[in-house]
Amino acid sequence: MNRRVVMLGAAALSLPALMRATPAPAQAPAPVPPPATPGFFRFRLGEVTVTTLFDGFFQRPLAGLIRNAPPGAAEQAAAAAFLGTDPLRIPYSVTMLQVAGQTILFDAGTGGQLAPTGGWAIPNMRAAGLTPEQVTLVVHSHFHPDHISGLTTRDNAAVFPNAEIAVPEAEWRFWTDAGSISRLPEGLRGIATAVERRFGPYRARLRQFGDGAELAPGVRAILAAGHTPGHSVFEVTSGQAGMLVLGDTTNRPELFARNPGWHAIFDMDPQAAEANRRRLLDRAATDRLWVTGYHFPFPIAGRIAREGDGFRYVRADWIDGA
Repeated sequence: MNRRVVMLGAAALSLPALMRATPAPAQAPAPVPPPATPGFFRFRLGEVTVTTLFDGFFQRPLAGLIRNAPPGAAEQAAAAAFLGTDPLRIPYSVTMLQVAGQTILFDAGTGGQLAPTGGWAIPNMRAAGLTPEQVTLVVHSHFHPDHISGLTTRDNAAVFPNAEIAVPEAEWRFWTDAGSISRLPEGLRGIATAVERRFGPYRARLRQFGDGAELAPGVRAILAAGHTPGHSVFEVTSGQAGMLVLGDTTNRPELFARNPGWHAIFDMDPQAAEANRRRLLDRAATDRLWVTGYHFPFPIAGRIAREGDGFRYVRADWIDGA
């Protein structure tokens, strides 16, 4: 059995706790309403308006999250960042852009269909003065269910009726190929079913993109495989300002940016994920770019600084959104 198969097996075992694609109604816990304070943050990036939306969080023990951390190191890192360990809260969040007459959403959130403490992106979108009907393009980083479940309602109606859908071609090819799916551990095969279901209502307006593709003026895709075969991040440029929408390049940055060599159990190819994480965080630090990340804490946007052998995520100052 090769290393890749072993890693896929570990990822498969971890997925049920993170991302049940279609929980049975009898098993689904009652949803928790979003906090009374709206969870959105807005700032300008040159001529682009960026809005981040908090979609909630899921909880799991820190133990078992990191494959290769030395004994006690994960607990020390969590304590240094004032994070709980049992449970550890891992945020869900999405990023929106308003650029050149388009309203672009990066990933669709959970739709409240995975964890009772999720599904807050749409209420927060409305609180920010935007609606799902205004979204013209939904761009996906990859196809884990916590990123695609918000495309449709529980009865499989499209949540974004006027949006085109853009997906990484490598990701689409992998999760829609019967041969690839047949070689996966059982715990990962449900993602293929979720892909078919969630993208079904959008098939007439779905397009694929490759590495380097321009998705909108100033918005470029960067293939950053490892977390999944087609995981992609997105570079946004406006004038002299730049930002990386990092997707799942890191899980909680307090752990995985600070320790970029740590491997999360959700990564299908941990070595490739690490190489891309180091490359992208180094670029963000060198070029002083804005960053957003799907599992970043609110306000979801900030910067990356070098610190020791790793990096430090510096959250945006609230005044940046004024």
